[in-house]
Amino acid sequence: MNQHQPLRIGTLVGGGDAVRVIPQIVKHGFESFSLTFWQTTGNTDLVETAKRVRELADEHGFIISTVGIFGNPLTGAGDNADTLASWERLIDHAHLFGADIVSGFTGRVPGSIDESLPRFAEVFGELARRAEDKGLRIAFENCDMGGNWNGGDWNIAHNPTAWERMFNAVPADNIGLEWEPCHQMVSLIDPIPQLRKWVDKVFHVHGKDATIAWDVVKEYGIHGPKDFVWHRTPGFGDTNWSDVITILRQAGYKGTIDIEGWHDPVYRDELEMTGQVHGLNYLKRCRGGDFIPNPQ
Repeated sequence: MNQHQPLRIGTLVGGGDAVRVIPQIVKHGFESFSLTFWQTTGNTDLVETAKRVRELADEHGFIISTVGIFGNPLTGAGDNADTLASWERLIDHAHLFGADIVSGFTGRVPGSIDESLPRFAEVFGELARRAEDKGLRIAFENCDMGGNWNGGDWNIAHNPTAWERMFNAVPADNIGLEWEPCHQMVSLIDPIPQLRKWVDKVFHVHGKDATIAWDVVKEYGIHGPKDFVWHRTPGFGDTNWSDVITILRQAGYKGTIDIEGWHDPVYRDELEMTGQVHGLNYLKRCRGGDFIPNPQ
């Protein structure tokens, strides 16, 4: 990728599968990879994985944009028993991957978002300091994971009012958002004015869109038997990604957009990579295509 093109387009890959999967898909033109773990880094040897991934990065010219852990670090209950330790582990090892962002869910405690904030401040106040000491930023995905203001099991960072309270509770410059339009559209929030307002706190962008069936909303509402919204791969949803990229660039965003696949209701299963590569090429067009030098 040309050094004059700072906004790379990539995709998410499971951290434990990175060494196996990346060589199979990098040839399609992915320029970055966001490595993710679910609830725990498990028995993954992060040092060895990082070494092999960096060798692949040197060979193919991609970067690792983020390493992430998606679980509930605030309670540590059940399958989330290792989530907080995994946050610490990834913060300590992110530099080996060449990543400067560690991402994931905030977690939450039983009850409302307000009731989760003291524990959030305790846990992420310390994690933010740990990350800052290593020159890292922390980015929270804006996914509700089926929760709302009053209850949920995973994440409080899905609503702009919650963001205000989170960033007041932990007023650290190195904590921000792993933002995508999809999760806001599912709540019928318009993502474009939101991004314009919050862009300075957007550290990483997931390439995931949504299609809203407004005819269904108007006839049946959002609590009826009919689906009214679907997660989509970019290029198949409602968002104007040229606007998204324009807002990011106007704000000086130097990060990546990494496609979060495995959600599209049509381009899934045997069509998964067909959809993702379409999304990859679509987002490259939305950023203006390849870098072309001006005449001298």
